[in-house]
Amino acid sequence: MKPRFRLLSLVLVAACCFAQQTVEAVLVVSKQVDSKLRLPGEILPYQSVDLYARIATYVEEMLVDKGSAVKKGQLLVRLSAPELNAQRAEAELKVQAIESQRAEAEAKLVAAQTTYESLQVASRTPGAVAENEVVLAKQAVDAARAVISLHENAAKAAGAAAEALKKLESYLDVAAPFDGIVTERLVHPGALVGPGSGGRAEPMLRLEQHSRLRLVVPIPETAVSGIANGTRVAFTVPAHPDVTFFGLVARIPGNLDPKSRSMAVELDVRNTDGRLGPGMYPEVQWPVHKARPSFFVPSTSIVTTTERMFVIRILNGRAQYVTVSRGTDGAGQVEVFGNLAAGDQIVKRGTDEIREGIPVSVKK
Repeated sequence: MKPRFRLLSLVLVAACCFAQQTVEAVLVVSKQVDSKLRLPGEILPYQSVDLYARIATYVEEMLVDKGSAVKKGQLLVRLSAPELNAQRAEAELKVQAIESQRAEAEAKLVAAQTTYESLQVASRTPGAVAENEVVLAKQAVDAARAVISLHENAAKAAGAAAEALKKLESYLDVAAPFDGIVTERLVHPGALVGPGSGGRAEPMLRLEQHSRLRLVVPIPETAVSGIANGTRVAFTVPAHPDVTFFGLVARIPGNLDPKSRSMAVELDVRNTDGRLGPGMYPEVQWPVHKARPSFFVPSTSIVTTTERMFVIRILNGRAQYVTVSRGTDGAGQVEVFGNLAAGDQIVKRGTDEIREGIPVSVKK
């Protein structure tokens, strides 16, 4: 081929490649995206406690059993400790004896004080009373006061010991610390319980609060930014598949589990009708609120090749490729992430046949 014909062919090819193309265009739309994640959860008692005997003693009477509904302050177990009763009675007798001795010492102090005051008056008359008698009377008063002080200290110590034994006796009646359900009964009358009873101390009962529950939901790291206390969240359980329950976000720990990269958020759930129970594994409809609006384009605007995913922006009358990644989609609109702005004009039906940099015009 002659050089002039080769040059003409190149000019025709260039003209073909860079000829202005007419396209349909749309605008990049910005809007807030709210979605829901289906997450597994776990229902736990709001309060749970194992009840132990505080002292080594015997179970005299069990007043409740597994499944019993109890009220706060209700007597659950009566324990027996005869030795403790005897020690407390002995301590109280000791207190009474010390009080009696102190009363006698106080009477002696009154007598010594009266004698001393009488001798002081008589000593004003010269020769009526020897000076030594007045000194001895004063010493008798001081000695009586010292004895009373000793009795007072002894009475305080004995009283404290008696009170301590009385408090230990109060441990013999085990009461419910809150309203709840007895979920485990682990001892029977006659059992030796408490510290020092041989082996490891075991609980007598387990009490749980079921009228109010904790729903624990592991929230993925990607969805933690929009969590707020008081958010109402729906969930279902296999036991009642046709019923939707609700909980309120109550406790946000603020830290992620390094293994699962999730945050264990707790919700409070009212359960006055008793349909829910600890151990159930609900499916939670977790609301996801993104902190910033997202950009949406028609699905036809996205071009996918082996090398990249992009949309074609029309800038200053020319085609410009903008690399993007996909997010959620629906109703023909796709959430995209990339170097875009709300109101950017892009090609409605993108194709890699529209070469980057060529002039384009928009159909009216």
